[in-house]
Amino acid sequence: MSDDRLAHRKSSRRLRILYPNGSPAANQPIDIRQTRHAFLFGCGAFDAVALANAAPGDPARDMLEDRLSKWLEIFNYGTLPFYWGRFEPEQGNPHTDEILRAARWLNARGVAVKGHPLCWHTVSAPWLLERSNAEILDLQLARIRRDVADFAGEIDMWDVINEVVIMPIFDKYDNGITRICKELHRVPLIKEVFAAAREANPRATLLLNDFNTSIDYEILIDGCLAAGVQIDAIGIQSHQHQGYWGADKLHAVLERFSSFKLPIHFTENTIISGAIMPAHIEDLNDYQVEDWPTTPEGEDRQARELSDMINILFAHPLVEAFTIWDHADGKWLNAPSGIIRRDNTEKPAHYAMRELVKGAWSTHESAHTDSNGELTVSGFQGDYMISCGDRTAGFSLRKGELEPLDVGLSE
Repeated sequence: MSDDRLAHRKSSRRLRILYPNGSPAANQPIDIRQTRHAFLFGCGAFDAVALANAAPGDPARDMLEDRLSKWLEIFNYGTLPFYWGRFEPEQGNPHTDEILRAARWLNARGVAVKGHPLCWHTVSAPWLLERSNAEILDLQLARIRRDVADFAGEIDMWDVINEVVIMPIFDKYDNGITRICKELHRVPLIKEVFAAAREANPRATLLLNDFNTSIDYEILIDGCLAAGVQIDAIGIQSHQHQGYWGADKLHAVLERFSSFKLPIHFTENTIISGAIMPAHIEDLNDYQVEDWPTTPEGEDRQARELSDMINILFAHPLVEAFTIWDHADGKWLNAPSGIIRRDNTEKPAHYAMRELVKGAWSTHESAHTDSNGELTVSGFQGDYMISCGDRTAGFSLRKGELEPLDVGLSE
């Protein structure tokens, strides 16, 4: 039975299948298989950095390869780390090569890559504190231009600036980025960093990203748009360590942020498969525990809640991407927030996601061409491979691409 809620995720196209000599493949059986989704089903890909840079014989390599093989069973979109204090702990010596290897490793496997983040007050470069505010701003903009240009073609999507709602009032510790945000104010700083990123890679998709889903974030976005900032997508975080948001809150958030008529990316999302963090904790980072185990009951709950969430998001026409933040347990805050366990064994959430992405929401069917070698293909938007005997060819179904297409089979 078709799901009308997902009609916006599908397209149809008339194809004419041609043999290498240009003649039509008339009255032939055709196998049609989707190879990649247009929707970005994502996950943090930090382990790709470790794998891409592991030396031959590294004892961790086997576990990393196994972990990434499970990652690739589901995801077509990965986020790589660009936290300035770790990416460039010593001024002038960024870890460009290490991250570039990971980006190329992912791209070679058909994975789109996003860099996160270019500007953030947390994990900021400590050596900025030795500088004046004017110098800090110059260094921040130069960092953006350098990194966006260096990774162009490998990474063409960026969380340009992260968690700006709290940025000028952040008081956990002193840092250079809070200093300049307090002086410049939020919108002028956003305008500067977006302009630098756009200059370095005009083709890049640039996001504003925040965990704050209150009216304050809406006011910030409105102010940016009024100031002429070209935001390509609104990033929304949902670290649900204190319990699943639920359908009502998800629908409410989607309704409010849809008013901007911009694409929406759920950029960082965690659902716990163990004990829920106590509700009185205001800053999730304040909850520090040595052991936070996953449980069978929690894993079943996580699978249900993750399935519910991604079903709601996939059905919304403005949502273009969803990123599970932790692939494996024991990452941020030592939480059981992954869809695989620490030992790489799969949780129910892994299978639930795989069934949706590669099962219910993936197109694989058989058809026959007519006497002109033509057929109409309908399915979920993305990339496809057709087979006719021992010959193959690729094509895509994309939103708005309706004109008939000639598809030439391989030699």
